[in-house]
Amino acid sequence: MPATTVYLIALGVYLVAMIAIGYYGFRRTKNHDDYMLGGRDLPPAVAALSAGASDMSGWLMMGLPGAIYLSGLIEAWMAIGLTIGAYLNWRLVAPRLRAYTEVANDSVTVPIFLENRTHDRTHLLRIVAGVVILVFFTLYVSSGMVAGGKFFVSSFGGDYLTGMLVIGGVTVLYSLFGGFLGASYTDFVQGVLMMLALIGVPILAFIAVLNAGDSATAAFESHMTPGQLSFFGDDFSFSTVIVIVSALAWGLGYFGQPHIIVRFMALRNAREAKTARRIGMGWMVLSLLGTIVSGFLGIAYLSLNGIELDDVTAETVVLEMAQLLFHPFIAGLVLAAVVAAIMSTISSQLIVSSSALIDDIGIVIFKKKPSPKAGVWLGRLGVLVISVVAILLSLDQNSSILELVSFAWAGFGAGFGPLILLSLFWRRLTNWGAIAGMVLGSATVFIWPIFGTGLYELLPGFVIGLVAAVVVSLATHRPDTVDDREIQDEFTRTGAIVLEGIHGEDASAS
Repeated sequence: MPATTVYLIALGVYLVAMIAIGYYGFRRTKNHDDYMLGGRDLPPAVAALSAGASDMSGWLMMGLPGAIYLSGLIEAWMAIGLTIGAYLNWRLVAPRLRAYTEVANDSVTVPIFLENRTHDRTHLLRIVAGVVILVFFTLYVSSGMVAGGKFFVSSFGGDYLTGMLVIGGVTVLYSLFGGFLGASYTDFVQGVLMMLALIGVPILAFIAVLNAGDSATAAFESHMTPGQLSFFGDDFSFSTVIVIVSALAWGLGYFGQPHIIVRFMALRNAREAKTARRIGMGWMVLSLLGTIVSGFLGIAYLSLNGIELDDVTAETVVLEMAQLLFHPFIAGLVLAAVVAAIMSTISSQLIVSSSALIDDIGIVIFKKKPSPKAGVWLGRLGVLVISVVAILLSLDQNSSILELVSFAWAGFGAGFGPLILLSLFWRRLTNWGAIAGMVLGSATVFIWPIFGTGLYELLPGFVIGLVAAVVVSLATHRPDTVDDREIQDEFTRTGAIVLEGIHGEDASAS
């Protein structure tokens, strides 16, 4: 049987499994809160791996190893920044957000939480937040579908439109009916598949390179420059500093990514955030190390097999190695892991985008909350509408995936990141401060590239959004009002819940 046929069979098995998990989520979804937040009943392992899988996308399996293959360790700064950002997100945001969203009138979306947290009776903050989510995530989902189509072309030599529709269609199907639970449990399976692939490929490649002896050494020496082994590249300069600072700044984006932090809100309780953090960070570190090592070993291993990758094909380094190292069916599962990375991000973004369309914009505008059953179907309608728009945007296969992802990550990081931190750790945040921070932070992401500084727009956007939120909040804060007293009480109760959870966990552990 031809290898390509075996690859397709393995991919088919994987896609059927994802639909089956989506059906499981469908059976467990009884009302709108279940559809959007899984009834706040997500186990720590599922929350951790679904957050990681929905975060990393195809960048983990293709983008980073390809960059390491071409440029060396200087490309690892982004991985370092993301690791630090993810750890701080789990450590600082996860337990407090889980507790606060329940205290703040059981908020099921990020915009609803911000509205309830600041007691915004104008609903303007919720609508602005919903619009920001809708705009950025529609583009984000589109980039994932473009990646799916391009992957299908490069891996199987198939048609771009067919690949995009198959991968996008299956993702939409299990997201449409499975809701948050379907997306989270498929993300969990996808995260496991991604990690196993990124552990297995470098281990077998290392054994093969080790057995090659002098031939492998010669291959390394002929294809690698000293700068590739340095975290500062060939020539350290001011531009190198800008590159490193920009790469590290990606870590700031974690605080404002709705599709990631919504997993914190869905945990069974704030106490389990610690367990989820350990699982999630373990997954992330193992996966990133596997990615970096795969990129390096690919230089020698592929050369020994007569394969040379260029700027266009370097992102397939893990795929090329898998096809040489594994039985075709196992290699097909590695290819499925790449699809998993793409699909996990799309599904999570579809659910959050649907909630923005239905809960954060639709309900506020029409001033009517649907029945639990109607809410589920409205959520599904939101997924369908956003999917159709994203598919239409994805018809152009020349769209730049990396630029869209980078832009959306910066937009969410600058627009939501400062507000999430301030809402959780600063009592005096007001609705007008939050609106100012969100608008100015997001606007900076659009405007900053015009200046051509080379600095990633997330960093100035985050700083400007943070300063704006603080300054406007100080100017509009009204102490000793009924709303302010309620805000102070909710803030204090949240802190008590988090402390109780920490002490309770420590006590049980001892």
